[in-house]
Amino acid sequence: MTDTTLTHGGDWAGYELEYGKAPLDFSMNVNPMGMSMHVRYAISKATDKAYRYPDPLCRKLRKKISECESVPDDWIFCGNGAADIIFRLAQALVPKKVLVTAPTFSEYETAFQGYGWEITHHYLKEEDGFRLDASILEEIDGNTNAVFLCEPNNPTGVTSDRELLVQILQRCQEMNTMLIVDECFNGFLEKPKEHTMIDYLADHENLVILKAFTKLYGMAGVRLGYCLCSNKTLIDVLYAAGAPWNVSLLAQEAGIAALEDIHHVRRGREVIKTERPYLVTELHKLGIDPVYGEANYLFFKSEPDLSEKLRAEGILIRNCNNYNGLDEGWYRIAIRNYKENQKLIEAMQRILGQQP
Repeated sequence: MTDTTLTHGGDWAGYELEYGKAPLDFSMNVNPMGMSMHVRYAISKATDKAYRYPDPLCRKLRKKISECESVPDDWIFCGNGAADIIFRLAQALVPKKVLVTAPTFSEYETAFQGYGWEITHHYLKEEDGFRLDASILEEIDGNTNAVFLCEPNNPTGVTSDRELLVQILQRCQEMNTMLIVDECFNGFLEKPKEHTMIDYLADHENLVILKAFTKLYGMAGVRLGYCLCSNKTLIDVLYAAGAPWNVSLLAQEAGIAALEDIHHVRRGREVIKTERPYLVTELHKLGIDPVYGEANYLFFKSEPDLSEKLRAEGILIRNCNNYNGLDEGWYRIAIRNYKENQKLIEAMQRILGQQP
């Protein structure tokens, strides 16, 4: 079998093959409560209907998303995770030039490069706290067909100023450029509504917002995401850009159940709100400063071999050295429950020689 280099975290399968047991996985950023029992029950119940093809238009699911997001259901396209939609966008739009920030989620570049797009980068600087600034406006010109922004950014966990995002959207509209905003981690922010661009959809057909059930609902293995866009022509093109039945019947039922279980999301957000400052404080005690992150993960710099040493102790964290724009020693960790976070800190204390 050919070895494949994995560009993302969450390689629990490789760890289990090597060690014969499950790791404590901080490399994957999902709801610390995992997947709700309501969703598990919905998936189990849906197996009675799994002999049928799924609805290729995801009508019931889109209706539920429409109610939750307060947008028309024909502005919604559902996919096999947000990554499916990213690849469909790359295929659906006319190949030209796409601008992506760096560092950021690698699938934007991977997808568009695979369909013949020219990739240009706007580098986020450590000295600026990896925060986006107005200089990106100068890089959006008549040859730029699409711009990708991740809000909050992955892996840095940093959000952008709302006024700047509006300026970028307006600049993109002037240049006839598609602005694709990945809001998959928005639900973990302290004030999600102050950072979402949903309110601008109606007046900007060039705006696409990506969302996923992966993170907020702890459903990474189910594979379900969606995008919002008022450009109905683009929505139709997305259907034609890939295989039909891209969202399984089980995933559609799971999505509806997830949206109904608001208490599960609330509990996950409460854990993040409590545990984020705890982890930041403990990392500072280890001499790690600054620590970035406004969502359900933290980003910091430490020893170049930290991830390998933690892996030997049964803990996975995300080594970010394969992100464009980062060098060795940058890491991302998920925020989990208190006992798990404590295990991570204790292991780091031993590794970094600061055991109390």
